[in-house]
Amino acid sequence: MFSNSTRRWLAGLGVAGAFVAASATPAVAAESQIKLGLYFSDTTIATNSDGKIGDTRIFSSAPTVLHDVAIRYDFSDLAGKVTVGEESGSDCSTPSEYVLLCTDPFDVEVYEWGSTGFFDVQLKTTSEAKDGDAGTLKVTMTAAGQDPISHDAKIRVGEGVDLAAGPETKTSAAPGKAFTAPATVSNVGETAAKGAVAIFFNDYGLNAAKHFSNCTYVGDELRTCRFDEELAAGSTFTASLPYVLGADTYAPSSKYGEIIWMTPSEFEDFQTDVDFNQETIGKPGTDGELALTQVPGKATAQGFQADRQPDNNGTIITVTATGKNGTDLEALGTSVTGTAGATVKATFGLRNNGPATLDYNRAGSSVTYLNFVVPQGTTAVAVPENCITRNGDEWGEPGQPGQRVYFCYFGSVLKAGDSDMVDFSLRIDKAIANATGPVKINVTCQCDGGFTRDLKPANDTAKVVVNAAPGGDGGQGGGGQGGGGTLPITGSSTALIAGVGALLLAAGAAGYVVSRRRRTRFVA
Repeated sequence: MFSNSTRRWLAGLGVAGAFVAASATPAVAAESQIKLGLYFSDTTIATNSDGKIGDTRIFSSAPTVLHDVAIRYDFSDLAGKVTVGEESGSDCSTPSEYVLLCTDPFDVEVYEWGSTGFFDVQLKTTSEAKDGDAGTLKVTMTAAGQDPISHDAKIRVGEGVDLAAGPETKTSAAPGKAFTAPATVSNVGETAAKGAVAIFFNDYGLNAAKHFSNCTYVGDELRTCRFDEELAAGSTFTASLPYVLGADTYAPSSKYGEIIWMTPSEFEDFQTDVDFNQETIGKPGTDGELALTQVPGKATAQGFQADRQPDNNGTIITVTATGKNGTDLEALGTSVTGTAGATVKATFGLRNNGPATLDYNRAGSSVTYLNFVVPQGTTAVAVPENCITRNGDEWGEPGQPGQRVYFCYFGSVLKAGDSDMVDFSLRIDKAIANATGPVKINVTCQCDGGFTRDLKPANDTAKVVVNAAPGGDGGQGGGGQGGGGTLPITGSSTALIAGVGALLLAAGAAGYVVSRRRRTRFVA
């Protein structure tokens, strides 16, 4: 329906990749416990265009594997207006004139955040379709051992226009300093566009200096701007956006912003997707209206409106952060005590001592990697899922208990002053005085992300120390922070928006790292 960046926003991307074995598949939950959900985006299609590709997202209340999956697209309500056809790579048939049935001969893995890419279809208008036509596409999924589930998507036919984003912008600023960047759009079609909406996918640290009333924000993060001006065919309009580069921006580095333009009707579809994902475009500002002014010269290259050529709707802003502003990541250990046979909780991890925030959100990779060796005389009986067993070149499964060495990943953003911690439950099998398990951060990995330019490498190691106390009833032991004091465990602040486009780095390209979308909530 929209660009890949839009899809990934709606999927809630922005969480670090998870470690999974290459052969791993989700555990199959009992069928009586599984709740499945289905979603297909509302879509506005331009007349006299190539149409749009749509896909069905399948959700599950717990990871599971579905067998004999079939998706039925019933577009009888759109008869004579819209066709729904097989996209390349799909296995579909037409049991009746206005029904497309797509099947998958292989098992389908489904997760809480939604699985896609199995049943893409092409939506096109017919020669008889006209602006203002609308109807319902009924999507139904069946799978072995599961009750059928359905979702109704609103499909509209719009007058075709062709919005095109302006050229890529490059600028620079030091952390904490102001800069401006344009948002430029041209109407390169032959039909006047009745307004336009810009969607922004900005990296952490690209902070809005003003909050305009026709734009929406989450904190200082600019999300959208809506312009009601009519864009005549051949015209170009631009708006100047004031920013401040965050004082905690890592430097030298590059920050990116992506702008996607769409028609107001397409934005309505987009808003429906955002609401479905229980996300937000933010709130309007109070600093007056952002002006969209016409640029002299001619651009080159009544109901609903939709873009005939959405491939030219996006552009990139590149901001070079100048100067030097580094980061000190510190490993945090702990000391715990319990009686022999007891299980104690060991909480350890790392803290960003600043001054810079680490932001790998665009790549979706971990800010760093941690290696932990379980202390002698203890057994790890409960392990967080962001930690995977490691024995040399041999890897196990995420969260697998009973191993000696673990390799852990963290979120994609760790703000200056924040900590990110993991909880291990350790059973004390044998009383050993000061049994020690080393903790090391910034370890190397054949995968994306990681941090290698630490300001103070000397504090990249810590210890988990376990002692067995005499007596007791073998119950739960206590844990304390190594280094003294109580640390604010805030975890990694992960931005909602992770723009992609041509500059998106490949997430999880090596080893056992793959992108997993964890933010999306299951909606039945």
